[in-house]
Amino acid sequence: MKTIRPVSYALFTGTAAIALMAQPAAAQSAAEQTAQAANQPEDESDEDVIVVTATKRASTVQDVPFSIDAQTQKDIQRANASTVEDLSRNVAGLTIQNLGPGQSQVSVRGVSAGQVVRDQPGVKEQVGIYLDESVISLSLFTPDIDLYDLNRVETLRGPQGTLFGSGSVGGTLRYITNQPEIGVNEGSFELNANTVHEGGSGGHIKGMVNIDLGDTLALRAVGYIQKFPGFIDANGAAAGQDVNDGMRSGGRIALTYEPTDTVRITPRVVFQNISTDGFNRQEVYNLYGNAFTDPPVNLPEREQILLLREGFEDDFMLADLTASFEFGPVELTSVTSYTNRDILVSRDASALTGSVSVDLGYPRAAVLLPSNLRDTTDLTQWTQELRLASTGTGPLSWVVGGFYSDTDRLYQQRLPTPGYDAVTDAVLGAGTSAAVANDVAPTDSPYAADLPYDIKQTAVFGEVSYDFGNLTATVGGRYYDFEEEREFNSGGLFANGDNAFDRTTSDGFTPRFILSYDATADLTLNLQASQGFRLGGVNDPLNVTLCSPEDEALFGSFQSYDDEKLWNYEAGVKYQAGGITFNAAAFHTEISNLQVTLDAGSCSSRVVFNVDDAHTTGIEAEFSANLMDGFDISVAGSYINAEFDSTLPEPLATATGIREGNRLPTVPKFQMAATATYVTPVNSRADAVLTATFQHVGSRYTQPADQENNPRTFAHGLPFNGQDGTETTTVDLLLPSYQLFDLSAGIEFDHGLDLVVYVKNVFDENALLSFDRERGGRARLAYTVGTPRTIGITLRKDF
Repeated sequence: MKTIRPVSYALFTGTAAIALMAQPAAAQSAAEQTAQAANQPEDESDEDVIVVTATKRASTVQDVPFSIDAQTQKDIQRANASTVEDLSRNVAGLTIQNLGPGQSQVSVRGVSAGQVVRDQPGVKEQVGIYLDESVISLSLFTPDIDLYDLNRVETLRGPQGTLFGSGSVGGTLRYITNQPEIGVNEGSFELNANTVHEGGSGGHIKGMVNIDLGDTLALRAVGYIQKFPGFIDANGAAAGQDVNDGMRSGGRIALTYEPTDTVRITPRVVFQNISTDGFNRQEVYNLYGNAFTDPPVNLPEREQILLLREGFEDDFMLADLTASFEFGPVELTSVTSYTNRDILVSRDASALTGSVSVDLGYPRAAVLLPSNLRDTTDLTQWTQELRLASTGTGPLSWVVGGFYSDTDRLYQQRLPTPGYDAVTDAVLGAGTSAAVANDVAPTDSPYAADLPYDIKQTAVFGEVSYDFGNLTATVGGRYYDFEEEREFNSGGLFANGDNAFDRTTSDGFTPRFILSYDATADLTLNLQASQGFRLGGVNDPLNVTLCSPEDEALFGSFQSYDDEKLWNYEAGVKYQAGGITFNAAAFHTEISNLQVTLDAGSCSSRVVFNVDDAHTTGIEAEFSANLMDGFDISVAGSYINAEFDSTLPEPLATATGIREGNRLPTVPKFQMAATATYVTPVNSRADAVLTATFQHVGSRYTQPADQENNPRTFAHGLPFNGQDGTETTTVDLLLPSYQLFDLSAGIEFDHGLDLVVYVKNVFDENALLSFDRERGGRARLAYTVGTPRTIGITLRKDF
């Protein structure tokens, strides 16, 4: 029986040179397929294929009847990638907005509703993120899982609501790890050192060991520690260089037990900690230092002003148990997972608090008080999936299952500002701070809020396929039932003293229909219609004590928001023969009740509300070819037209950007990547490998409203430190396109030793990734920016 092996020479984007296997995957049991998909040693024969489990059954990339990309371990290594963001620009239709380590936002095919920020815990993700079989996505705080010893990263384009549920309206991203192998003793390690232009130094140590524990047991352990180099400088009271450096450390331990050929049980623990000392923020305006202060301050690239140091902490732990039992032509799979996360986002909110103090007429000493906004998230989640799947070789194949999750999430905000109560009492009268305090707000915290969430989900799903010869038809569906309970308690001088309870319920059915036609042995044509959904919710109350009357009137009516639903229609082609692979798809999505995120101006709040209609239409393509012995190229790109199809009445249309024909935010119209790799023998035991990659990311908007009255003039209105309150700053909110060029050169020895030297962002492009504003631009205006030119060296060894 032919063995399915992950491709080892995928030197380029997407589906690398793949040969279709002579015997279909269905001829093996699902347990065998899954084990082989993750475990087979890499081999460079012409019969290698990339195996994926996008349909919860093992299949080749070329046989999956919808658009999918799989980046293999070799792709990851040759891209010198340490995060999925490094890979994303090589994947057509995939966009990842970097808001700092552990705070990435993912979108697929232009399905995006605006930047979600740290104080929006109720917003749900639009792309589902999975680590093997376990869901790990959490809106803004999707963990940046280390990529070491991964088998592949799968990008499933289009809504995946049938098999993967809520939060997959745009698609699903899956990290697939290598599983423990019985009968194998092996290991590997990787050492890296790097430095960034006009910044700090970083590096990592990573290792893996697979230990055979007998005929039925094997253990696989992965560990890593990585230092992120900083490249943002700060001036002000907390001045410093490279203030956004950080660390990531963690590991995975998995045990595989196979008492018989039909039983496979794999318990696993994954743990990771990310900590940074700041954020990749480049400021345009800051209350404490700008072109109008005395003396004036002009902030150069990659610089910010701090009154106190910032930080981010993310402790992530996942324990899961996957078990499969084969009963003749049927396999039962159980996936149980428990997730615990503790997240702290510690920001310098001095400019925000100081701008309020100016508005309230407090003295200069109050405006200069350092203020620390601390957002904390404490999450626990249990999930259970149980499914049955056919394993036979007949024309009928099917999978059916049930899913349950229970999520408890406590989100808290505190604004410790030492000395603020004394200022309040001195200006407003003794006892003022005590009068506005409650059980939530501690001393010297003008704002505090507690938001506990309890979310329960139950679902049943299934898909069935029938092979009529050259034509295969697939029908699937998912019934879901959600209940979310949320409390909102706030206190402090800046708060309303809220004490609210809300319940959101939702149920429905999402279908999927697929036709796949094998036109020839090398060419497959696919048609799909599928639906996805995203759970609605309730907005947090506006901080009306901070709002201007205009902003309170404009944004105060947005309370709850409904489920977002999406229909996707696509036609695809997959071709592979003679060293050439070409996969492409054209798609059109119709979105109803799109959940749009808006900045509520001076209120220092953000709201979500529904837009009746929107769409995304586009084409994505991936091409790879072996032009000559040792020389491979690939090109991947997407063009997406994503627009609103509804217009709000004025003044909401101008304030929100919800106008027919306006673009959906955060996603470029055009994105592409091209890679060339040349491999040539150095001697009989070593090859030299040269790789060059060019990436282009088109222009984008951070929020829908950014395309109204753009370039935008922000009126600060803060008479302080030489400013008379009439000052304005004009900013072009269309984030410009950017290009990145990477080079690497290395030697790969036949005894498992690799040495690579690389340069990323060769021309030191200062990529503007998103635009941030505090209190509608009155306190601070800033960009999040990409990493400067990075030079590094990596040593890898397998043993």
